[in-house]
Amino acid sequence: MQSRRTSRIRIKVLVAKVGLDGHDRGAKVVARALRDAGFEVVYTGLRQTIDQVVAAAIQEDVDIIGINQHEGSHIHIARKLMQKLKEAGAEDIAVVMGGSIPLVDVEPLKALGVKEVFLPGTPIAEIVRRLEEIVKGGQIASEAEA
Repeated sequence: MQSRRTSRIRIKVLVAKVGLDGHDRGAKVVARALRDAGFEVVYTGLRQTIDQVVAAAIQEDVDIIGINQHEGSHIHIARKLMQKLKEAGAEDIAVVMGGSIPLVDVEPLKALGVKEVFLPGTPIAEIVRRLEEIVKGGQIASEAEA
């Protein structure tokens, strides 16, 4: 059985800022660029809790959650977010992160289940391409299970 998420033509992304991090320019730039590239984008705004992000992602039926992080708590946020998605039965929603994340933290984030980490300076075209690949990979896996 194919989920509604994998049968949708447009990729739907929730862009979120978790915690007290008030640096939202990058999140807004990426959200607008994704919209311009044909994605459906939901932007949650500043100072969201992980529970709010998970609830919004489920309610909006998104394909991907994109967390923009600059305050240094990215590993803690990723760990808690992945746990909350699993508890909600929504671990099929892919998670990506971007922002001021040290290179040494990329592999630990991926080990937690984050599909991709976008460092400062990543070209928008690369972000678009990677998100499309992530969703297409998930569709192929979902269709194979059906």
